[in-house]
Amino acid sequence: MQPVPGGSPPGAPAADPFDYAVLRVVPRVERGERVNVGVVLFCRARGFLDARFEPDERRLLALWPDLDLEAVRGHLDFIRRVCAGDRACGYVAELPQAERFGWVVSPASTVVQPSRVHAGLGADPAAALDRLVATLVRPGRSGQG
Repeated sequence: MQPVPGGSPPGAPAADPFDYAVLRVVPRVERGERVNVGVVLFCRARGFLDARFEPDERRLLALWPDLDLEAVRGHLDFIRRVCAGDRACGYVAELPQAERFGWVVSPASTVVQPSRVHAGLGADPAAALDRLVATLVRPGRSGQG
């Protein structure tokens, strides 16, 4: 397994495998343009499932000035709440974590789309998620695209 941006540094405590996907907003599906807005990470061994978002609304509006930002925010909040197991989100939020992760990363033709799933190793999934967001989502960092 190759080192990944969210992995543990050498000499760190025992690492567990995790899976993650970048979540992207695709304002106009027919154009194929996308902006990375968040990451979802699942670590079965640690019982961890979370999604973090930092949408760059200026970039989104540059691609599509008429984009409904409230709808995008609603989609992202729903994903975050599903990951957290918020029962107000319906049956999908009551599924086991692995199935909720699978639901979030399923290919979709909506305005919010996941990347393919990637694997990593880390002792602290929350810290790995923070590093992945910093590397893959925040503008001006390597990996943005």
